[in-house]
Amino acid sequence: EVHLVESGGGLVQPGRSLRLSCAASGFAFSGAGMSWVRQSPGKGLEWVSDISSGGSTTYADSVKGRFTISRDNAKNTLCLQMNSLKPEDTALYYCTLTSWGLRRNRYWGQGTQVTVSS
Repeated sequence: EVHLVESGGGLVQPGRSLRLSCAASGFAFSGAGMSWVRQSPGKGLEWVSDISSGGSTTYADSVKGRFTISRDNAKNTLCLQMNSLKPEDTALYYCTLTSWGLRRNRYWGQGTQVTVSS
């Protein structure tokens, strides 16, 4: 069964960095496109970034140039390096399979909270 566990969130000041990780298991990680999505308080889910099985990456305009998605297929791990954080990046961050889009299902993890505040 698919299992996704996000970690690495926290409280940081604007302009600082955080690195999120997602430990994946229960499926063929190396062959799966993976994504990060986020949900801010009172808002819907927002797509953040994708990485294909081949390593191609795409980013939402709001994070382009500040965030970097990466994957380690040997460790079944997805990462999101977040630099120059802004208060508007405050959200609960989830890793998902790209094929799921923004549709929640029972395999979604608990997410990891990122709070950017001075």
